[in-house]
Amino acid sequence: MKKALISPNEPVESGYRVAEVIDVAFEVAEPLFWFDCADDVVADQFYYDPTDKSIKAVPIFEPKIVKPVGSAPNVTA
Repeated sequence: MKKALISPNEPVESGYRVAEVIDVAFEVAEPLFWFDCADDVVADQFYYDPTDKSIKAVPIFEPKIVKPVGSAPNVTA
């Protein structure tokens, strides 16, 4: 199991940024803290949700393709 470094000063989604993921935790200054995580967690692609104390993937939003409603009138000068 890996350790995720959580940064409460950096809000992401409904939680806090996962700033780093490593095998062995080291001492960090508050408010940073370590949280056990799965081996597939990647920094900046996951966040810590304080409501249920879990790590979740940051949603990937697909851009919407906007189709033109009509055509613009021809303008001549």
